[in-house]
Amino acid sequence: MNKKLIALAVASACVAPAAMAQTANPVTLYGRVHVTLESVEAKGNTNAFSRRTRVEDQASLLGVRGTEDLGGGLKVWFQLETAFRPDSNNSTFAARNSGVGFMGGWGTIGMGRWDTPFKVVTGDVDPFGDVTIAGITQANNDQGNFDRREQNVIQYWTPTWGGFAARFSYTANEGKTATVNPYSQGFSVTYRGGPVYLFGAYEEHKDQVGTTATAGKDEKGTALGGTFQFGPFRIGGTAQEYKKTDRTKKKSYLANAVWTVGNSDFIYQYQQSKDGGLSTAGTQPDCDSNSIAWKYNFTKRTFMHVIYSKVDNNDAANCGTQIQSAAITGTDPQGVSFGLRTVF
Repeated sequence: MNKKLIALAVASACVAPAAMAQTANPVTLYGRVHVTLESVEAKGNTNAFSRRTRVEDQASLLGVRGTEDLGGGLKVWFQLETAFRPDSNNSTFAARNSGVGFMGGWGTIGMGRWDTPFKVVTGDVDPFGDVTIAGITQANNDQGNFDRREQNVIQYWTPTWGGFAARFSYTANEGKTATVNPYSQGFSVTYRGGPVYLFGAYEEHKDQVGTTATAGKDEKGTALGGTFQFGPFRIGGTAQEYKKTDRTKKKSYLANAVWTVGNSDFIYQYQQSKDGGLSTAGTQPDCDSNSIAWKYNFTKRTFMHVIYSKVDNNDAANCGTQIQSAAITGTDPQGVSFGLRTVF
């Protein structure tokens, strides 16, 4: 009997600290499921396509995150986030924000794979986020080229001082050779106070054209914007500028308004982009889009929405890839979307 009691006491002594550690440093499982039923088409030229129906994933995800208190005000944090497509089975594991780092009163530092500061702050202005057929990359964020989740990245986030905060990002130049040295860097500064949100952001892609390493080619983007809430109304907007080697300066704009009535949000968003083609091109790209939506919030976790969006491109523009699923020049894509989203 005594031997059994001693064995039980030893086992309890071993298990108790582990249980206490899990309680003091919890690990959280979280996720989001967002799927839309859509009817889309493109008109305008021989590249157009007839109306079709599709079921689309809208950045559904599953993640696990946690922290451990190391003492002295220092913590270690980790996150693993993976995409999954409820509409198909072709997801890549852990392709979303994932990393590890330290945090304390001085801020947060981490390394891994993460959304750039530019993407984070511009996305905060868009009531659609960067997904759905009306998202910000329709005509802004360089149509997704400055809406990146960088790999091999190091980021530092400051604490908030009087409403101000900043983020800094640098991607390691692992692809460096004797002729090319590709890397990206950027930062953002934000202010949040009462009904006001303001931001500025900058991002540079060195020796890159898109995500392809190319010697002597640089891409630089800047963005300014914010939102303002007054009563049931929220207005927002951003102005962006892009400079690229051998290309004309591109300018993009976004403006939106959200009117909340009970559980419903009524949304209008306008986007425009012009220029950005090769300096030698006779016709420069020019496009604009109009989107309207009704969103019904069942709870804080679950909503449904109905969206209509239409994009007008000139003969050199290819905006609206969320609708036509590819960069097709000169068409005028449009679509209707019904979606349901829940988070856990």
